[in-house]
Amino acid sequence: MEWWGIFVNKSFISKRAGIKHSAINNLIIVIGLLIGLFGVSLTVHAADLKSYTQPFQNQTTSLTGTAVSANMYFIKVGYWDVKQATLNLNYQVSQLSNQTTSDITVSINGTKFYSFRPQNKTGLQTETIDIPTDLIGGTNNLRITGQILDQDGKKNYDLAQTPANWLTIYSGANVNFQYLLKPPTTAIKSFYNHFSGPDTIANAQTSISVPEQADNAELTAAVYALAGYSRTMTNEEDQVPINTFSSKRAQSSDYQMIIATYDHLPSRYRKLVSRSELNKRAVLKTDYVGDKHVLLLTATSGALLEKASRFVANQELMKETASDTEYIDAQTQTFTSSLQYDGSYQLTNTGEQITGPQHQEATYFVSLPVDRTNADGSQIRLHYKYASNLDFSRSLATVYVNNKPIGSQKLRASKANDDSMTVTLPKGKTLGNTFVIRVAFDLEMKNSEAATNNQTPWAYIESDSKAYIKSQPVSTQLFSNYPSLFLKNQTFNNIAVVKPAQLTSHDFKTLTNIFNLLGNFAESNTGNVQFYDQMPSEKVLRNQNVIAFGTPKQNQLIRQLNSKLYFKFNQNFTRFKSNEKLSIERAYGRRLGVAQLLRSPYNDKRVILAVTAAHSTDVELASTQINFQKNISQYSGDAIVVDHDNNHYSYRFKRKKDVAQHHSVAQTVKQHSQLVIYLGLTLFALVLIALILFLLLRKNGLLKQGGEQNEK
Repeated sequence: MEWWGIFVNKSFISKRAGIKHSAINNLIIVIGLLIGLFGVSLTVHAADLKSYTQPFQNQTTSLTGTAVSANMYFIKVGYWDVKQATLNLNYQVSQLSNQTTSDITVSINGTKFYSFRPQNKTGLQTETIDIPTDLIGGTNNLRITGQILDQDGKKNYDLAQTPANWLTIYSGANVNFQYLLKPPTTAIKSFYNHFSGPDTIANAQTSISVPEQADNAELTAAVYALAGYSRTMTNEEDQVPINTFSSKRAQSSDYQMIIATYDHLPSRYRKLVSRSELNKRAVLKTDYVGDKHVLLLTATSGALLEKASRFVANQELMKETASDTEYIDAQTQTFTSSLQYDGSYQLTNTGEQITGPQHQEATYFVSLPVDRTNADGSQIRLHYKYASNLDFSRSLATVYVNNKPIGSQKLRASKANDDSMTVTLPKGKTLGNTFVIRVAFDLEMKNSEAATNNQTPWAYIESDSKAYIKSQPVSTQLFSNYPSLFLKNQTFNNIAVVKPAQLTSHDFKTLTNIFNLLGNFAESNTGNVQFYDQMPSEKVLRNQNVIAFGTPKQNQLIRQLNSKLYFKFNQNFTRFKSNEKLSIERAYGRRLGVAQLLRSPYNDKRVILAVTAAHSTDVELASTQINFQKNISQYSGDAIVVDHDNNHYSYRFKRKKDVAQHHSVAQTVKQHSQLVIYLGLTLFALVLIALILFLLLRKNGLLKQGGEQNEK
């Protein structure tokens, strides 16, 4: 510490020199001490400062027009004391743009704070921007607006909007936070916030721990808890692992959830709760030792343990629990309050204002339950208003779905304060369970000399604007429809999990990978999962969707299904054999992991997911392709093959991809209602023609004559 040496030496030299300025010397020493303490404080804070980079969930987007805008969203975690936030923006502008007149402005939550001009170069550019921390809230809207001009701007005339006026914002944009951690209190809600924090998960500081050989109820409780966290994660590349008490991840985690029946708890945790406390009830209890934070979940029975895990999987309940101990009994209501899908989606909760001349847009993401897709007859109904000083001969509103225009309407002076538009989604075009709706306004000004970035023109989308999406169930037994095959009404659809009797560390990782993605889409905690370490009964196999994982030697069901597998094992179950899709060399077949979606031989309306290999390490390898949405979205077949060189392939074996549907007469009539109407009208017309012919014949006496001739 050089500064201390300077002050001490200065004081010492002054005394040796006989200088009698003791007051000055004392003042110097006091100032030195204060600076020293301040310096130590800064050093401590710098050492404690954490860093987390939050990527935007945006895809690469190209915007066209002299005036462009885009929206991105990010969150600030409540237990962060943010010292600095930095936006890293990757973008590219038209090679024809004029850097002296083009500009880009960044605003957060409606407040502008930074403007810049693109650099005078082509290709990808990066702008690093400090965000004022006082403008950052919990959930934040970051808006990029600007004008990309290819004129020199010296003349005041109406600038032409051409395809050459474009701005591309690339995926990978992010916000980096520098912050201090606010330590958790012993309240369960405080533990929950830290445990589920994106930085905690990204830094591998979380763990769900169960006994070495967890029983079926303990594993069920663990996957319920995992699903509760998976559905709230903001970064799709992170996960909370299920592992054992003694695993390295459990030992190193700062935030650990212990799930076990009371008799299976380590002695250290059994001391926290007496058996008498668990009389017909389960308990959640926090326990902190140094930097290690534990939430204990235990009960004397498996049923109560599963009940408590549903409490953990309910974000609302966990965030409301202010005590360090919570008791759950059979009557405790733990179900999530998720709304059932009713077909309508509110585009904006509070209304959205769009400002600026020429082309301006608002973007909305529509997400159907994963087991459904849009059907014909879906509509988008917009209610909006706009400025009355526009050039209405050139101003209009356009609706896009997945970047394709589906309808436009001119803006009208007489409707400026109350206008609406209804457009119908294209018939016969499946959009999947997620799609993007863009509402674009071309707000053209009457005054051609008006600046292109002024705020005079505006439009406002009312909060009662909605998308009315008719949907139909998706029954495709392919990975393009995974994991919705195992979900119904956004929750687990009676899943039977057939696992190895003795779980290895690789098996735990496989289990985590499978339920990370399933939990991500299970928005409700009311579904059912049941584990089996032996062959389930035929009744279970007939009535439930099945997930079987492990090697054939570990898992009896996989051995029994071998003849039904698309990729079959040899007689000794030591390797995969070649088939019509892939030739497999003997040694190569020992080192493959395969995930397969089978039509259940026990019930053709059910499905079996088999994740298997000759070795448990390769079973885990196969599960790495079904753990995140970005991975599973690559596959459209019903079998995935992965090798040790990270080559992965998708194959389709089923000729009929849909589940066999057996409809009742009423369902058949309802499904073909139009055909029934046409047949009814045709029958009515035939009866009417026959009646008319009968009356004509009778009137002309032809019927009577025919009868007399017969008598003769």
